[in-house]
Order: sequence, then structure tokens, then C-alpha cells
Amino acid sequence: MEEPLKLSGSVTEVIYFNKENGYSIFELLTEDKDVITCTGTLPFVNPGENLTVMGGWYHHPSYGKQLKLTGFLRPEPGGEIEILNFLASGIIPGVRRATAEKLVERFGVDTLRVIEDAPERLAEIKGISEKKAFEIRSAYLETKDLEQLIMFMQKHGLATGYAMRLYEQFGGQAVNKLEKNPYLLCEKISGIGFKTADGVARSLGIMPDDENRIRAGVKHTLTYNGFSGGHTFLPRGILVQSAAALLSADTLLVENALVSLLASGALVSDVIGETEGIFLPELYYAEHDLGKRLLAMIQKNSEADFESTHKIEKEISDLEKEQGITLAPMQKEAVITGMTSHFSIITGGPGTGKTTIIRFLIDAFSKRKKKIALCAPTGRAAKRMSQLSGKEAKTIHRLLEVGFSEDDSLLRAFSKNEEDPLEEDVIIVDEASMADVLLLDALVAAIKPKARLILVGDSDQLPPVGAGDALRDIIASKKAPVARLDTVFRQAEESMIVQNAHRINRGELPIYNEKGKDFFFVSCSDAEEIAEKLTELVGNRLPKAYNLDPMQDIQVLSPMKKTTAGVNQLNKLLQEVLNPPKKGLHERVGALRTLREGDKVMQIKNNYDLPWETLDGKQEGVGVYNGDIGTIEMIEPEGVTVVFDGERRATYKNPMLEELELAYAVTVHKSQGSEFPVVVMPIFHGVPRLMTRNLLYTAVTRAVKLVVLVGLKSAAETMIGNDYEEKRYSALPRWLTEN
Repeated sequence: MEEPLKLSGSVTEVIYFNKENGYSIFELLTEDKDVITCTGTLPFVNPGENLTVMGGWYHHPSYGKQLKLTGFLRPEPGGEIEILNFLASGIIPGVRRATAEKLVERFGVDTLRVIEDAPERLAEIKGISEKKAFEIRSAYLETKDLEQLIMFMQKHGLATGYAMRLYEQFGGQAVNKLEKNPYLLCEKISGIGFKTADGVARSLGIMPDDENRIRAGVKHTLTYNGFSGGHTFLPRGILVQSAAALLSADTLLVENALVSLLASGALVSDVIGETEGIFLPELYYAEHDLGKRLLAMIQKNSEADFESTHKIEKEISDLEKEQGITLAPMQKEAVITGMTSHFSIITGGPGTGKTTIIRFLIDAFSKRKKKIALCAPTGRAAKRMSQLSGKEAKTIHRLLEVGFSEDDSLLRAFSKNEEDPLEEDVIIVDEASMADVLLLDALVAAIKPKARLILVGDSDQLPPVGAGDALRDIIASKKAPVARLDTVFRQAEESMIVQNAHRINRGELPIYNEKGKDFFFVSCSDAEEIAEKLTELVGNRLPKAYNLDPMQDIQVLSPMKKTTAGVNQLNKLLQEVLNPPKKGLHERVGALRTLREGDKVMQIKNNYDLPWETLDGKQEGVGVYNGDIGTIEMIEPEGVTVVFDGERRATYKNPMLEELELAYAVTVHKSQGSEFPVVVMPIFHGVPRLMTRNLLYTAVTRAVKLVVLVGLKSAAETMIGNDYEEKRYSALPRWLTEN
């Protein structure tokens, strides 16, 4: 992109306009009589109006040279002809050329002043009622207010795509409110962080000890250092010290801000054990309600409203004969537990028969004419559940019918809830270790009183990406019936992936490189060699040796994003090998990454409102979730189209592209709930709190057919010996033990 430039001219054609975010594509006839294509956020752009645009040149593979806007000026029309053209352009709804001519004829060069300051005078013109007169004024002021907001954002280096959302919240007072308290940016808009808002505040001359800054810093510390770290609360002392360090502020200022936040209800305090915990309200009430609801279900387990164990054993025996299988004692116990409890848990590692039990429970409940819902926290986990069970499984979000949200709250609007519960009699949740407290609470709230809930998962895997550690907390409480599967079956035992997963979980070294097996280690001397050999393996050797599609069959999992063998660098190397630039492939070049048609990408945050449709166009829905993997199908000036799991197509408008990352390599955390034919993982020394046994175990259990570790055996040994698990502050144990 070349140096920023400024051009003035007249809009000749509006090619595209998105009213939701103001993104526009239009042609401008410049003063030098050149016609250029401009792209960027510019609401209410209309043919015939005069503009001054600022930006830089960008060459689009299909559409050629374009000016990507960084700013604009819409000069206030001065003469009668300019005012007439301005009003006749359609910028004000309800005012067309005939009306514009009447207005200018009547009020001349004072027309815009009259619209703004004396709108009742517009009713002097035949055909304009007093009501319409004030509607014209409101529409005119809206264009001015929104332009003022966009200019404010451009001045402070903020993405103008957020302007429409800010305007929806604050209306014409948006700029005034942001100038007084720029921290509203991070408090009201998901995607704008505290550091960005803090930078705006500094440019506005707001002092470091400003009350709004301290309050926002405390909330940021709790939201991001807490929620993103998996905590549902932080102890008061830790919160105060962490916020004071972030803000470089005295702890007394932070304490005062915290008292204010608690008094206003913006935060919640409660005693957890011997600690005063500070919560975000959404997490406090979700965790409290989840514990309360689960306790109520557990108490129903003791009620004698189920058939006798003898009768159930007879049903199991009949099903074993029908299916030609014999359940192991622990499997049979798990089935009985699921059939005799309102709430139960089935947990175990790979190869211990969890899928067999799910299928058995489906058949058993089906024979009883019970309605069954299968679900999982992610789309990939739900798809896998469907394939293994032979019955449709949905994401929990889809099962609960997630709706559109009017704000950026952690809580979402689900159609299915306590007032309108799910119809099903049995809810089976796979990969339950991934479910955070917000999602699990929403699910439990939507289950009708006499329905059964069965959670299935591996409690030894990494905890959820979101807040809490619900599955392990519930198991540790010893309140609910838990069937723990610890026997690896003969067929699964033949796989070195399964054997080594259990060896790693026990703190033992894996067995590598046995001929004809499925678990290999490629030794390297340093990080550069790891990245080089891994790229060669994925791009060439493995596809040739095993007849694999490197895009669909192989997934690289790295312990972290940064470093030479981290996700960011590996994605660049793998993109260059697997999907290099070539003629006909459109791409979107950014400062940190390039997105190209054909790229493998991942959604990195829950977007509950993003519409999608199936490839055949027969089904529509909303919601693409953290961890969903897809392929870029098409890149156009106004957005990027992605196909997820070969089934659903979603289009990302430009401001939303920050939600997509390249996914040739992803972190182990992002892989939770997914399975891949082949997993390739770089192994290197790193921060002990990240390079843990738990992380390596989770990575290995994502593979179905083949695992290849690439790196230093000494680093693998260090990881296996490191059973560190970072403490998560969670109040669910308290709510599960209180009667």
C-alpha cells in the first residue's frame, strides 16, 4: 500500500452498501477526471455528492486498483446548487429531488439551517406535514452525528466498522460520551480492548488516576485475566494487586473503584471458602444457578420413580443379544447409572468404551419410546458424535436455539429455557469437559423437570476455554453418580495412540517408532529444524506415504502461538507450501497475516449472530463458534465466504475478519472437542505452566489414525513429568455442597 493521499471529487455510483456496519464500495470522479473505486466505512454515501477521501492504494486480484479509505470529509454544501444536489442525492430518507427543489426554492442558502434549527417551517411547503418535517430533521441530524462519530474513530485509529454499533447504543450523544469516558469503548463493544481505549484516553488528555479509567481497569482485569483465564471469580486481594499493576495505580484508588463497582452492581462479591471472591454478575449467577439446579437433579436420583435394577439388567441383556456384544462390568454399570439417574456422569480416557455406552443408551431409551437429544459444545464434536452414534447430534447452542443478541454481554438469548424447556426426555452431552459454566447452566435450565441429563467426557483433558471447570468440579464434589471407565479394550489397545495416551496420563514415557504402528517421533536439534522438518512432513512426506489430503486429514497442534515453532510462524510456512499465491486466487493482505481463497481457517470467538446456510441452501441458521474450522471459498471486496466442515457457508463482512485465523496449525486448547485423522505436533522446551502433561495428553487424544511428534525428546520427557495444573478459581464446588 502506498503513502496516504487525499482526493476530492463527486460520487458517480454506489456499488455496494452494508447498512449494518456502513461498509461501502463506490466510484468517485476526481477533480482530475479520473474514476476511482473506493472501499471503506462511509454511511449514507449517495451518487452526486461531493467528498474528499483519504487512504491508500490497494490492488485487488479481481477488481484492480482501489482506494482503501482511512478517512473522509463531506464538505457542508454552501451554494443553492450544492444544497440541492446534496438533498436530492437521497442521503435523507423521504427527501427526493422534487422535495429538495421545493425546499431550496423556499429557503435558499438557509435550507440546511432551517432543517436543523427550525424544522416546523418545512411544513410551510405543500406536501410536508409537521410530522414529516421533524422526521426530515431527525434523519439529517443522524447523518451528521454518525459522520462525527466516524471522524472521531478515524482520528483515534479505531476501526470504523464499530461506529454503527456505538451509534445504536448512544445515538447522537456518542462522541460526547466517548470524549468524556473513552472506556465505554471496551465496556460496550466486544473487540475493542482496554489498551485501545486507554490509548484514546491518553490522546484526549484524560489523567491516569481518572475514576473511569480505574473502574475500567478493574473490570478488564476481572474479565480478561479472569474470564479468559478460565476463572469465574478472582480473590479480592489478587484482583486489586493485578489491577493496580496494570494501571500503575495506587491500590487505594483500585479499592475505591472496586467499592463503587460493587455498590452499583457492576460486580458481585461473595465468600468462597475463606476467600472473598469478586465476580462478573453473569458468571456469578450462572455458576450459582447451575449448582442449585444440579443439586435438585441429584436429589431426584434418590427418589424411587425408576424401574428396578433387575429390570434394567434384563433390558441390557436383551440388547447385548440383539447387537452381538457383551458389555464389560464397568460399561454395564455406566449404562445402569445413566438409566436410573436424573443426572449422571460417564468419564474415561480413549479406548475405554464411552462411544459404545452412548450407542447403548440411545438404543435402550429408544425402546422405551423416550425422546433423546445428543449434543456437544462444538460443531466438530457434534459432527463426530453423529458419525459414531448414527443419530443426529447438535451443538448445545443449536439445541437451545441461540438467538440474536442486542449487546455484547457474555450471556446469550436462547429460545429454549426454563419457561420454554426442551421436549426431549434424555439429554446426552459428549465432550462435556469442554462446556463452560455459562453454556452448561443454559442447558440445565432448559431441561424439563423429569428429564435425564448424562454428561460424557474425559476429565483428564484440558479444562474449557471459557470460565470454570464444571465437569471436574462436579466429579470432585462426589455428589453426582459417576461411572469411571478405566479399562482399555483389546481393539483399542492395539493402537499405540491409545496406549501412549494412557502412558502419558500416568506419567510414563510413550513408545515411539514401532514398525507398522501409528505413533512416531522425529528428532530435531532446535526450533528452526523443528519448523523446517514439520513443514516438509505435512506438505510432502506424510501425504505421499499415507495417501493423505494435507488440508483435510492432517492437523498441526502446537503448544503456543509465538516462538519459531508456534502456531503463528507454522501457519505462514504451511500456507506457503499448501496454498501458495497464484493467479486466480484472491487474497486479503493484512499487517499480520494474509487470507487467501483455499486457506484453512478457524473461528476464534463465539459469534452467535453470524448467519449461515447449508451448501444446498435448504437450511439456514445463525452462530459460528470458537474452534470451528473451515475453508475460504471466496474473497470479495465486501467480505469473505467460508465453508465450515464442508456443510455450512457463512459470509464475513470486513470488520468481522478479525474473528478468523489461519488453521493449518492451531493451539492444543483450540483443538478440544475435535478429532483429526493425523495430528502432527512440535515438541520444544517452553514455559512450564504451558508445557504440561495434560496438554500433551489432550493433543495425542485428538488423533485417530496417526500421531507424529517433531522435536526434542528431552522436551517431551519434561512435559510428561510436569503434572502442573493451573488453579482455576471456581465457586461451583460451594454451590454443589450447600443444601
